Amino acid sequence: MTRRVQPDAAPADPEARVHDRHHQSLRLWLRLLTCTMMIERAIRAGLRERFSTTLPRFDLMAQLERHPAGLRMGELSRRLMVTNANVTGVTDQLVADGLVERIAVPEDRRAFAVRLTPRGKRSFDLMAAEHEQWIEALLAELPARERDALYALLGSLKTAVAGTQASVRSLVPQPPRDARTPRLRRKA
Repeated sequence: MTRRVQPDAAPADPEARVHDRHHQSLRLWLRLLTCTMMIERAIRAGLRERFSTTLPRFDLMAQLERHPAGLRMGELSRRLMVTNANVTGVTDQLVADGLVERIAVPEDRRAFAVRLTPRGKRSFDLMAAEHEQWIEALLAELPARERDALYALLGSLKTAVAGTQASVRSLVPQPPRDARTPRLRRKA
């Protein structure tokens, strides 16, 4: 029996801030953000309730599952789009739980890679199967034709955004080098 995962009770909805005077692009962005937050909230709850784990741990294990020989910490950081410190913290927890292991990188004595242990692979496979069921359940109300159309449209959006990122960055005024505020790290 597939357990249906529901989003947590009515948290703040970024789209609720929108009104008709806002540009359509802003309304679209906030709709995308809201949908992402709703789905992510349901996945986080499912992982917490069913497996006593977190989304960052699941995401790190998902990357390692795709690369059975392991990945260097810097590569994991790049793929997960978080800082090296965040990857190290999550990795330390997974090592302590026996789900991943650190392995030496022969060509660089200072570096190491991380890979799933057999126990970690079994654990991830169970989580991934339920994760997929949760996603299917969350999107089940959207007809297949509309899911296909949305997938294609989001692909076009991804390409368009990738092509305009540099020009948008050039519109943001840069303070003098010594006056810049330090970058904030994204939490794992």
